[in-house]
Amino acid sequence: MPLPKINPTTAPAWKKLGLQFEAEKKVTIQQHFKNEPDRMDNFTIQWEDFYIDFSKNRLSKTTKKILLDLAKECQLKEAIAAYFEGEKINETEHRAVLHTALRSSKPTSVQVDGQPIAHEISEVNIQMRNFAQRVIDGVWKGHTGKAIDTIVNIGIGGSDLGPAMVTEALEYYRNHLTVHFVSNVEGDHVREVLKKINPETTLFVIVSKTFTTQETISNATTIRKWFVAQASEAAIKDHFVAVSTNLEQIAAFGIAASNVFPMNDWVGGRFSLWSAVGLSICLAIGPDAFDQLLAGAGAMDDHFRTASFEKNIPIMLGLIGLWYNNFWEAESEAIIPYTQYLRNLPAYLQQGIMESNGKYVDRNGTPVNYQTGTLIWGASGTNAQHAFFQLMHQGTKLIPADFIGFQKSLHAEKDHQDKLMANFIAQTEAFMTGKNRDQVVTELQAQGMPQKQIDFLAPYKVFEGNRPTNTLLIESLTPYNLGALIALYEQKIFVQGVLWNIFSYDQWGVELGKQLANTILKDFNDVEKAQNTHDPSTAALLRIYKQNA
Repeated sequence: MPLPKINPTTAPAWKKLGLQFEAEKKVTIQQHFKNEPDRMDNFTIQWEDFYIDFSKNRLSKTTKKILLDLAKECQLKEAIAAYFEGEKINETEHRAVLHTALRSSKPTSVQVDGQPIAHEISEVNIQMRNFAQRVIDGVWKGHTGKAIDTIVNIGIGGSDLGPAMVTEALEYYRNHLTVHFVSNVEGDHVREVLKKINPETTLFVIVSKTFTTQETISNATTIRKWFVAQASEAAIKDHFVAVSTNLEQIAAFGIAASNVFPMNDWVGGRFSLWSAVGLSICLAIGPDAFDQLLAGAGAMDDHFRTASFEKNIPIMLGLIGLWYNNFWEAESEAIIPYTQYLRNLPAYLQQGIMESNGKYVDRNGTPVNYQTGTLIWGASGTNAQHAFFQLMHQGTKLIPADFIGFQKSLHAEKDHQDKLMANFIAQTEAFMTGKNRDQVVTELQAQGMPQKQIDFLAPYKVFEGNRPTNTLLIESLTPYNLGALIALYEQKIFVQGVLWNIFSYDQWGVELGKQLANTILKDFNDVEKAQNTHDPSTAALLRIYKQNA
């Protein structure tokens, strides 16, 4: 069964939401608390180590009910079933979407084209874990007999962002291996990494499903030349492995067939860290911790698949995001993790969310008549407080925010953790309550400030408040809980894609720039001839670059 193809604006609940917005748009979050004595019961979810508080939002329990009605009218339940059962819901590429099967505790029933995939998943898992353990234990040697102490992951997009973010996030659990990531096609980027490594003790992991991605293969080729100049062609088998499906290109590169970790076309790039693409993660934290990462994601999948809509974390967060995007016309969401370990989570989620749901054509092939997608940005707290919170507190834009915090410090630094979490809790309260003019005047009078100066300064110190936030409070940052957190946002993507009636799992929007880049690369050979094939601006840029290159 394919995904339903329902324009959400035709659903009865959509019209009700429009009316509800008009009725509620001047009601503050604090008034919602006064109007609903049971608000905390209706707007919180406890699941395993996760406590989710979405009470500080501009919506009543009546609006919440209508949002849930919209999910039912858009057949979200049926869409979830099709998703997990391996239906080809990525219709434009005729593919199933089964990154969930990679972390399922019961993948045995999942089939693709009538064929079970559990055995295939298990084989790759065993291959990854055995290889990683050999490298970690020093059994796998480089060409001079020295143990590997450095990993270089060569990939881009989902082959880089996921492994890099998770490896950084789980630094506390890391072993002795140093891990570097090469992604950008910029030559300076790869050269700076090469300055830091020893060819005798470095393992290179090339991650490219097709083994033709321009950035990845350019970097891999440069690294290969650098390596062979200091070792030999024969040594490649001891230092290069590939995560790919293109066996012919891999062999031409010189990588041994036994050093290849296969990928599947039912795993999209931005959801691929759970697959062999996560080999660098498995090497950095070890197979046991990698298994825990998968287990956490699998547990969140089970919650998403089985929990009632009202107590379903990804569904509720997805509906709240739709409420702001489509009725409040909020263009962006901020992701603020209060841990430095997750400083690159916003960048990772930018790809997952914006590449998935940045679509203007619906599942019927028709341009949409409503907003889809959300701009995602953020940084780690408390750094974010000293960077862009000014705009969030006193700017003219409505920016809903997710605050992600952990109750326990991994290094048991209680004094630091108390200060961190005091800021974490205080900011969500400050966004909601703000500070009115009377409060400002009282504070300034208490400081002994003259009335004339108070009258001048007071307007600048007023905070309107009523700025919405979700709070995700988690016990501690473990591999299991990180897996669950990532899966939570993955399933939120799915929810919103279903409701917006778009295909979340293709990415045609990245193709045009790539095609034109290949054309321009050829045009560098004859700039004068190419002048008439481009617009005046592009032609000028071509000419100026070649003149100064």
